[in-house]
Amino acid sequence: MARPPRIDDADLLDLLMPVFREKGFDGTAIGDLSEASGLQRASLYHRFPNGKEEMAEAVLAKVGERFLWILGPMREDADVARGVAETARRLGDFYGAGALSCVLDTMTLAGTPEKVRNQARLLATTWIDAMADASRRAGRDQADALRAAKEAFLRVEGALVLGRVLGDTDAFADSVALLPGILLPD
Repeated sequence: MARPPRIDDADLLDLLMPVFREKGFDGTAIGDLSEASGLQRASLYHRFPNGKEEMAEAVLAKVGERFLWILGPMREDADVARGVAETARRLGDFYGAGALSCVLDTMTLAGTPEKVRNQARLLATTWIDAMADASRRAGRDQADALRAAKEAFLRVEGALVLGRVLGDTDAFADSVALLPGILLPD
């Protein structure tokens, strides 16, 4: 009997993420995850005894780690404008210049377990809070900063939907380019 391929956890999650990103939780079958990873179903269940839900949770935890890295410049750079611009660049890379669906969106569709939906909501809130904090550090009052952060989030997420539905990735590029103008006061 052939030995199953070896794959470390980080690489495995990188292979599983696109499946959940494209199909959502409910639309993803264990067979899809097996095919994407090159692992047999039994190997997946060995690593994730609680099945697809545990895999989805692990994928979102990995997305959370990436988001912390993506949001890092906006949160940490003393030059807020430079930090926002770098975060915008990283968002563009993470979403394949607008060609990739948002895993936060697809992992909150109907049929997704509440625990997984809550994890996705927490990531969205973290993103909005980081943008609001950057906007406050740049000089906006708290209410205006939160409004700007929500507007920026809606633009990026809406552009990702437009890209998925119409194949128009230009809207995403425009939205990412507009982030500094939305978040930073004039």
